[in-house]
Amino acid sequence: MNSWMMALAGGVLIGIAATLLLWLTGRIAGISGIVGGVLMPRSGEVAWRVAFLVGLIGAGAAYLWLMPGAYSPRQGFSPLLLVMAGVLVGFGTRMGNGCTSGHGVCGLGRLSMRSFAAVLTFMATAIATTYVVRHLA
Repeated sequence: MNSWMMALAGGVLIGIAATLLLWLTGRIAGISGIVGGVLMPRSGEVAWRVAFLVGLIGAGAAYLWLMPGAYSPRQGFSPLLLVMAGVLVGFGTRMGNGCTSGHGVCGLGRLSMRSFAAVLTFMATAIATTYVVRHLA
């Protein structure tokens, strides 16, 4: 299967999962909020979050098992820079009151203006960062 078809199929599955979670439970499929609810639990809010995360990780593991060789990690990245990037992503997620999945997939689908502004900021930052890394660094 072509890579664009795999990307399309993945996007459709993410959309279906986010829609079903919203329709069936009234909850938004923002990963940072789901993980945050597991790390700082409230009564009656943990089981569905853990189930969602297990499904998310399990689906990725199943894909790797069913499609050996479909994924090869990129080499040559500094572990320190990767940790710093992760910290910056976490900081940005808190600052933006949500992550790309929450704003981009769920927020835009609900026509949230706050999510629209967040997605514009995410995209502008990603474009600028890619330009700097590929052309100026």
